[in-house]
Amino acid sequence: MSIRPIKRIVEAKPTIEGAGVRLRRAFGFGDTRDFDPFLLLDDFRNERPDDYLAGFPWHPHRGIETITYVLSGTVSHGDSLGNQGTLGTGDVQWMTAGSGIVHQEMPQGDPQGRMHGFQLWANLPSSLKMTAPRYQDISSRDIPEVVDDHVTAVRVICGSFWGQTGTADGVAAEPRYLDVWVPPGRRKTLPVESSAHAFAYVFEGSGTFREASQPLPVPTEQVGPPAPRGSEDTGNRSLVLFDRGDEVTVQAGDAGVRFLLISGRPIQEPVAWYGPIVMNTEEQLRQAYEELRDGTFIKHG
Repeated sequence: MSIRPIKRIVEAKPTIEGAGVRLRRAFGFGDTRDFDPFLLLDDFRNERPDDYLAGFPWHPHRGIETITYVLSGTVSHGDSLGNQGTLGTGDVQWMTAGSGIVHQEMPQGDPQGRMHGFQLWANLPSSLKMTAPRYQDISSRDIPEVVDDHVTAVRVICGSFWGQTGTADGVAAEPRYLDVWVPPGRRKTLPVESSAHAFAYVFEGSGTFREASQPLPVPTEQVGPPAPRGSEDTGNRSLVLFDRGDEVTVQAGDAGVRFLLISGRPIQEPVAWYGPIVMNTEEQLRQAYEELRDGTFIKHG
C-alpha cells in the first residue's frame, strides 16, 4: 500500500455566479487535467440571504453531469423537460445533462438564513455527450453511512466504500463521492483506487493530510460565528489534490475534520468548454450555441 503524496493545496476563491450568488470556487474554468474527469467544484456556503437568493435562473447544460449536495437550506429546481422538485438537507441531485437541458436552481436558506452546499461538475466522454438527459434525485435517508470502529463516519454518495454502495448509478466516470468525518485527534487511512484522480475538500474543522515525507496542514473556515483569533480551526477553505497512490491518511485536529473525498477515472479526451457547455471540439461547441440561438438545442423530451 502506498500513501498518496500531496500534489498541491488550493484555496477556494470567491466568485459570483448565476444572478449574483456569492460562492467559493475550489477549481474550474482553467486547466483541469489534474482533476479529470471533474471540471469544477463550487462551495455555496453563505449566511447572508442577499448573497444567494437571486439564485441560478434558467441556463443550459450539455456534455456534462452536475452533482448538487445540500448540507443546509434548500434548493428548488425546474427544467425544460418539466421536471421540478426541492432538495433539502443532506439530499443529492445527480443530473446528467447529456445532449442538452435548460434548467434553474434557486437556493433558500434554513430558518436562520444559512445556505450551504456543493456543486461538482463531471465531464462526459465523447460517446455519451449526446445521451438523453436524466436525473437521479437522492434523498438523504437513502444515502448509506458507514462508521468504522465507532469512530470515522462516511456518507457514501456514489461508488462503493467499506462495504456500502451509494445510490447514484450508471455514472460515466465511475466516481467515488464520500462525505467523511474524522473525530478530534484521530488518525485515519482511507483507500483510494490507484488509477483514479483524487482530491479532498475540507469544509469543517481542521486536519493534516500526511504524504510520504512530511505532513501538510489544511486550514478551514467554519460555518457560524467567527472563532477567536489564533484558533487552529479557522482559515480558508482548502482543496487537497493528491498524486498517485492507493490510500490517503488524515490526522484530525482538536475539533475533528470533515471533508469531501472525491475520486474518478480520467477520461483523457480533448475538452472544448465555454460557460455551461463542455464538448470535445470547438466546432461542437459552436454548434451547441447556434442551436441555443435557433431553438433546436433540446434533443430529447
